[in-house]
Amino acid sequence: MQLTLKPEVLSAESFAPFGELVSVRGKPIMINNGTTERYHNLGQVTLGNSEQMGQGILSIFRAQPRTLPMTINMMERHPLGSQAFLPSSAEPYLVLVCLSHQVNGEEQPDPNSLKLFLASGDEGVNYKANCWHHPLLALNQVSDFWIVDRIGPGNNLEEFFFPDDWEIVIDL
Repeated sequence: MQLTLKPEVLSAESFAPFGELVSVRGKPIMINNGTTERYHNLGQVTLGNSEQMGQGILSIFRAQPRTLPMTINMMERHPLGSQAFLPSSAEPYLVLVCLSHQVNGEEQPDPNSLKLFLASGDEGVNYKANCWHHPLLALNQVSDFWIVDRIGPGNNLEEFFFPDDWEIVIDL
């Protein structure tokens, strides 16, 4: 299999199958005597199920810039919780996601549903629990991201490595 992925525009509608766009688009609620704009309820944090409830944490991830074209050989997902990436710089970055499909009774990333988005430095994403995504794809320079994530009981990380004969490439 051979795929070359080109980025498309990130919007709330185009990203909805994978999670939520987190941005300051829309009308804010004015708070603190009119000195602060609050962009309310931009994403839902999932922390697990009744058997494996976790807690929400904040982290900073420092992503090294990627060199393009770039071969994609894996995807990951978090079955028990959502994961939000909120850039702390104005640098653009790439978001690579896909849906699942069944292969021999196991859920795997569906390469036919791969979507590559170009996010601006003022847009974050909140991946739904179980959303297949690639780890951070910074572009131009080392970039920091605030992460809203889940810790707790259960395995909340699954990785899938594509077969060696698949060539999936990101190219601008």
